[in-house]
Amino acid sequence: MKTRKKDTRWMVSVALMAAIVIVLANTPLGMIQLPVIKATTVHIPVIIGAVLLGPAAGAILGGVFGICSMISNTTAPTLLSFAFSPFLSSDLAGIFKALWISIGCRIMIGVLAGWIWIALKKLKVSSWIALPITGFLGSMVNTVFVMGSIYLLLASQYAEAKNVAVNAVWGLIMGTVVASGIPEAIAAAVLVTALGKALLSIFSRQK
Repeated sequence: MKTRKKDTRWMVSVALMAAIVIVLANTPLGMIQLPVIKATTVHIPVIIGAVLLGPAAGAILGGVFGICSMISNTTAPTLLSFAFSPFLSSDLAGIFKALWISIGCRIMIGVLAGWIWIALKKLKVSSWIALPITGFLGSMVNTVFVMGSIYLLLASQYAEAKNVAVNAVWGLIMGTVVASGIPEAIAAAVLVTALGKALLSIFSRQK
């Protein structure tokens, strides 16, 4: 009976976190204005869900994030939407590449964030230290996996879209990682710590 209640609570919690992901992905709340760029916040509930509910929940939430990204890039395409929407690909290989970048890479956010948290807790690292580390690294997983996959799988298409030589793609990718990925990761570290600490307290009382 206790196991059934625990499973039900887990599923309800995942569903609630998934709803937050969907809201953030489809409203301006999914972006926060930093001094230089707008940083996405959609991966924050993915990371927090992985911390509170485990890597499996993180994978589900990452998948929801990825599906939202795929739908957005399909219905309102931009210059680089071909990398995120299988419906904009002209061949089978392109379809699988887009599915990996839009959904697979986002699933990895939740999986790796969950295991990073588990590893840090096994090492008895304080939550005040473990939460920002998990938030920062979880966010960087998103940036590195997405941009790295674009470089490895779609460098020529990326170069064509940006109207640059293929050998310039690496510089553009690294520029995005530094200019966008690191500020987003710092914001994630702060938000995951603030929200995660409060939610961990609530979850511990429920147990």
